[in-house]
Amino acid sequence: MVVERTPRTVGTVWGLLVLNTLGSAGAETVVPLPRSLIQMVTMGALVAAFTLALAVNLRLRIRAGAFLFLLTLLLVPSVISSVDLDSGFGALFRCARLTLFVGTLWLVSRWWDGGTTFVRHHVRMYSVVLGSVAAGLVVSPGAALPDLYGGRLVGALWPLTPPQIGQYAAVIIGLTVLLVLGRRTDGRSAAMVVVPALVLLALTHTRTATVGLLVGLVLAIGSLVLTSAAARRFFTWTVLCAAVAAVVFGSAVQEWFLRGQSEENFTSLTGRAKVWDALLAAPRTTSEHLFGAGLGDKSFGGLPIDNSWLAVYHEQGMTGVVLVAAFVVVLGGVALLRPPSVSRACALFLISYCAIASYTEAGLGDASPYLLHLAVAASLLASPAPAAALPPRRAVRTTEVT
Repeated sequence: MVVERTPRTVGTVWGLLVLNTLGSAGAETVVPLPRSLIQMVTMGALVAAFTLALAVNLRLRIRAGAFLFLLTLLLVPSVISSVDLDSGFGALFRCARLTLFVGTLWLVSRWWDGGTTFVRHHVRMYSVVLGSVAAGLVVSPGAALPDLYGGRLVGALWPLTPPQIGQYAAVIIGLTVLLVLGRRTDGRSAAMVVVPALVLLALTHTRTATVGLLVGLVLAIGSLVLTSAAARRFFTWTVLCAAVAAVVFGSAVQEWFLRGQSEENFTSLTGRAKVWDALLAAPRTTSEHLFGAGLGDKSFGGLPIDNSWLAVYHEQGMTGVVLVAAFVVVLGGVALLRPPSVSRACALFLISYCAIASYTEAGLGDASPYLLHLAVAASLLASPAPAAALPPRRAVRTTEVT
């Protein structure tokens, strides 16, 4: 029996998907990059990803699953709400982008086998992104820590916001820790990823990413405690170190967490609650309630929505909310039913992180890093692909010579 190996091209496809979801809006860079140029690069990356995925999977072999099926159904309310052009041609363009994005995921699903291959692709690609952030910090500290963002770390070479950088750092930290506990990588290699990522996460002052990382790791490592001595040791030492840090550095941690904000600003989630209240109070037609107002830039009244569920409700209606909730719940349910393993732990971490981040970040209803995180979780929860049998040998006729 021969097991099909994942082609290296698939890793390139995943890297292009990551590039596509970096976005085009953010801080000012050292070398000014026109937004139109960035959009050309990111959209070109998606077209290239789809083309490469199709080239490496010409026979269109796929691994059907509930996640991709429900994600494909999400295209229905997206198109229905966008086709009347109330949101402009940009809505149809975003529908086309989401269609290519989902199509690429279908093509690479052929290699979803429950292994950690896509976890490694994920960590590798986002490490490259964070490497560019670190390089920007070295090249121009002033541009990387601008006063406009309160001294929080931004992308000085590529326009990345503090929440984006915090998200990427938190995700690769969590996945790398789990790979170490599962003995899928060595400590030295893990330290080269985790230590710089922790520094970058701290410089972003991103509360959502920090909470998502901590809660996600607690749930993921908790799923390994009964079967892994390394997980038990790590969990025990982490709890002890956290207790000591809370006592010794409590005031410093509180100051970092508050970011110098007033109590009113903190309780309103940096003004997010006001946007949410206005969005929910806005009048809507029956069609808008069911299918939304069309894919947009995840804003309302010129202000970012910063909530995945409200963003989906605004753009894809209650139909979109139900579909997004369905694929998140399905992934979570499947993960809980799987026996303890590193793959299951990584999937639980990604699902829980996305669920927590969805409260203050948008992205679950459109092509975004969050959908890539959940796609990796789906690949981890897929059943192992059946081994490909070698073709039977042809019988060779022999003639007896007398």
